[in-house]
Amino acid sequence: MENINQTEPRSDFVTKPKRKAAKRKEYHADNLNKNQASSMEVSEETAVTLPAFPPVKREKLDSAVEIRKIAVPAHRYSPLKENWMKLFTPIVEHLHLQIRFNLKNRQVEIRTCKDTKDIANVQKAADFVKAFICGFEVEDALALIRLDDLFVDSFEIKDVKSSLKGDHLNRAIGRLAGKGGRTKFTIENVTKTRIVLADQKIHILGSYQNIQIAKRAICNLILGSPPSKVYGNLRAVASRSSDRF
Repeated sequence: MENINQTEPRSDFVTKPKRKAAKRKEYHADNLNKNQASSMEVSEETAVTLPAFPPVKREKLDSAVEIRKIAVPAHRYSPLKENWMKLFTPIVEHLHLQIRFNLKNRQVEIRTCKDTKDIANVQKAADFVKAFICGFEVEDALALIRLDDLFVDSFEIKDVKSSLKGDHLNRAIGRLAGKGGRTKFTIENVTKTRIVLADQKIHILGSYQNIQIAKRAICNLILGSPPSKVYGNLRAVASRSSDRF
C-alpha cells in the first residue's frame, strides 16, 4: 500500500540562488584592485622623488651646544695629566672645540663653540679621548681624528671562554702577550692594528676588517691554540690580503 502521508513535490515553487555572496565577492575584489593600484602609484611616486637632505649646519640647529662626557678611571689620572697638552692641542686647534677636565665628576668634558665648523668633530674628539683612556698611545689614538674608517673594539677574555679562572686565566693572558710582548707585536704588525691588554680586557684599534682578523687570532690563543699555529694562520691571511690589494 502506498503511504497516504507522503506528499508529492510541487512544481510551482522554484528555488533561486542567493546573489548576496557573489555581490560581496565582487565588491571586495573591486576594492582590492583599487588599493593595489593606489599603492603602486604611491610607490612609483616615492621611487621617483626621493628626499635628499644636505648636511645640517651648526647655525640651523636649535641647540647650539653639543656635549660629550668621558669618565676617567683612577689609574688613568697620571697619564692624563702628563699627556694633557697632547690631547688638548688637536681638539682645540684643529677641531675647534672646547675641552676641560671636571675634577668633581672625574670626567673629560668636550663641547662645541661658535668656532666649530662640523658637529661630527665632537664625536671624533670623544673617540680620541676614549681611546687614550683605554690605554692607547696619543699618536695611535690621533688616527681616529685623521681617518674616518677606524674604530675601537673592546671585549673581555671571559666573553670568549667563561670557564677560565685562576692560573688558567693568567696563562691565557700570558699566551696573548707572549715572551716580551712578542705575540702581541706580531699580531699588531700583521693585521695593522694596535692592541691593549688591560688585565682581563682587550682593546683593538684599527679598521673593521683588520679588527676581525686580529680578534680571531686572539680568540684562538685564548681557547688554547699554540702561537705557532696562530702565526701560520696570520701569515696566510696576510698573504691573501696583500694579493687582494
